[in-house]
Amino acid sequence: MTGLLRRDSDFRLLWGSEVSGKLGAAATSVVLPLAALDAGPFRVSLLAAATWLPWLVFGLAAGAWVDRLPRRPIMLAAAAVSLGAFVGVRAAAGAGVFGYGWLLGAALLTGVAAVFFQVAYTAYLPTLLGPDDLAEGNAKLQGSASAAQIVGQSSGGLLVQVAGPLNALLVNAGTFAVSLGCLLGIRKPEPRPVSDRRSLVGEIREGLRLVVRDPFFRAFTVYGAIANLFLMGYQTILVVFLARDVGLSSGAVGVLIAVANVGGIVGALVARRVADVIGTARAALAFAVLGTLPVLLIPLTFAGVGTVLCAIGGVCTAAAVVANNVLKASFQQRYCPPALLGRLYATASFLALGALPLGALAGGALASRIGVRPALWVMVAGVPVAGVVLVCSPIRRGRDLPEHAALWR
Repeated sequence: MTGLLRRDSDFRLLWGSEVSGKLGAAATSVVLPLAALDAGPFRVSLLAAATWLPWLVFGLAAGAWVDRLPRRPIMLAAAAVSLGAFVGVRAAAGAGVFGYGWLLGAALLTGVAAVFFQVAYTAYLPTLLGPDDLAEGNAKLQGSASAAQIVGQSSGGLLVQVAGPLNALLVNAGTFAVSLGCLLGIRKPEPRPVSDRRSLVGEIREGLRLVVRDPFFRAFTVYGAIANLFLMGYQTILVVFLARDVGLSSGAVGVLIAVANVGGIVGALVARRVADVIGTARAALAFAVLGTLPVLLIPLTFAGVGTVLCAIGGVCTAAAVVANNVLKASFQQRYCPPALLGRLYATASFLALGALPLGALAGGALASRIGVRPALWVMVAGVPVAGVVLVCSPIRRGRDLPEHAALWR
């Protein structure tokens, strides 16, 4: 470990908590669909939809609550809920009452926990780091999260193959226990949130106004919603496609999906370097449009050497998405007033991440109607097209994204 991870023990603990949670979530994204594989494509997609549905239900309110309350206790509670959900599934199996409904319930509970954890963690990071360290902190968190996805998804498939899906979920629970322990170790006092305690509806409305009226927040949010709709649409049916249409084993499916996420590490490493050379605004446009074009290789995948097509498409797309996320997160944390940061993230996530359950349902429904491979073609085609939103926004006008609202006018 070098730089920020070495010199800041509290950031190191936050990093450990986030990476542990991402490790468990990544493994779960493979284990849950494999556990429900016999239920058919739509029921598999329903599990993915349940994981993201809480953003639509709680996303806006979560931002207002996070801006009112200390952020770290919210994160602690969220990690504890995720831990309890997976332990509960295994306990139900031991008691002989396990069924598909338990998987659906666990997906919903961990989805709710993820809403509050992610909103709180995004607003908490600027209280832990100075402005000069935010870009490095975001890059390290995004890159490490991608590495956790690689390990989590590959180990998830292998765990299912070796121990079965229910025991694999119990192992996942351990990652949230580690996340909880890391958060408990942070020692830096958290500043009291600045809030005038207006009505919850008024604070939600303020967050919506912020996203709707600011052209940069609006562009990133709309782009994120459209891109996420198609990304989740193809990712939801990818496991079914690889297992049934291509004919790969559970372990091979997990490894192939994990290999694709190597791109996330690459994206986190190159985001700032590319931005330094061509500017943050131009880099955001390049990653959104050009960087995602190789996703079109994924539906061409076939058994044997043809799996390389899925790997290349996945690696390039993950790199582009993570690089864009690094640039966007650093921009928002500098550009947005600190007192509104929780509401900004929650409102943008309500719209952008709220598209994920819709994408999951659309992917599953389309696969059930026209077949898995044709549905995959429809979904991957929409990913690079979403970048047109950023091209048509004020982002295209300059070399760099502004640091303050007045600078772009």
